[in-house]
Amino acid sequence: MRFHTPTRRHLMLAVAALAAAPAFAQGDYPTRPITLLVPTAAGGTTDIAARMLGVPLGEALRQSVVVDNRGGANGVIAAAAVKRAEPDGYTLLMQYSGYHVITPLVSKQTPQWEPKDFVPVANVLSAPQIVVVRADLPVKTLQELIAYAKKNPGKLNYASSGNGSLQHATGAMLEQQAGIKMTHIPYKGTGPTLTDLLAGQVDLTFGTAPPFMPHVKAGKLRVLATTGKTRLPSLPEVPTTAEAGLPKLDATSWFGVFAPAKTPRPVVDRLSAEIQKILATPAFRQKAEEQGATADYQSPAQMESSIKAQIAQWSEVVKAAHIEAD
Repeated sequence: MRFHTPTRRHLMLAVAALAAAPAFAQGDYPTRPITLLVPTAAGGTTDIAARMLGVPLGEALRQSVVVDNRGGANGVIAAAAVKRAEPDGYTLLMQYSGYHVITPLVSKQTPQWEPKDFVPVANVLSAPQIVVVRADLPVKTLQELIAYAKKNPGKLNYASSGNGSLQHATGAMLEQQAGIKMTHIPYKGTGPTLTDLLAGQVDLTFGTAPPFMPHVKAGKLRVLATTGKTRLPSLPEVPTTAEAGLPKLDATSWFGVFAPAKTPRPVVDRLSAEIQKILATPAFRQKAEEQGATADYQSPAQMESSIKAQIAQWSEVVKAAHIEAD
């Protein structure tokens, strides 16, 4: 029997083949706990989405999914941490559309991350923003609000969770489409916004329904419209902005899972498939509706297409309103 000594070329080909092979097969993942970073403090819709998903996803994968809140800087802190993480599927981001789409558009500095730094895994929740006013504002419909604003240019003030936030951009979109002028009052988050809205210090704001629902039910706040394509199951009597005469005012928020760029496709596909199964369960769908949201699975490809369209839509609004982040 003759044995051939490997040549340098053979060794180089073998090394190249190993380098090209995936680090692990889909069936091997996961073998340890997964961290799901949240770019907000506890209690908001992004955090709620992460915690709603974390437990059933952990059960499906037979590994713990640890929710890690890293709020601040319009989502930059959490996103930058995930961007720097190993692309192995063990560090994920529960992203909010306002941060993923708006923040890169309004940043005055070189961004610490861009959408291309991540690969979409699955959309989890979609939640239209609501147009919510203080209870004693003398308007009961969106058209009455617009008429009031036209009679009183600049008198109405709307609060947002900060310069360059999705709420800020939504207010600008309403001004542009309705032909009105309001005064923007930026706050540092939804909490302070809600406090001053309840106190009558500001007239209106925009945001996903969950933080406002208890006060709406108590009669302390009034919802004039939802900014999605369909009415909210939790607010069936409230018309959409399209029904109220502004068909192009669509400011639906989404909350989806992302992984660092270059995460192996088998890992992304495994995560996406498990999330799709979870979102289809009656229990998850009911919890979503209770939060004023909708369980809305979108595949990685669907998310990629949707994000491109939203960036194009919001870039026009941001430029026209000269919006910049602090």
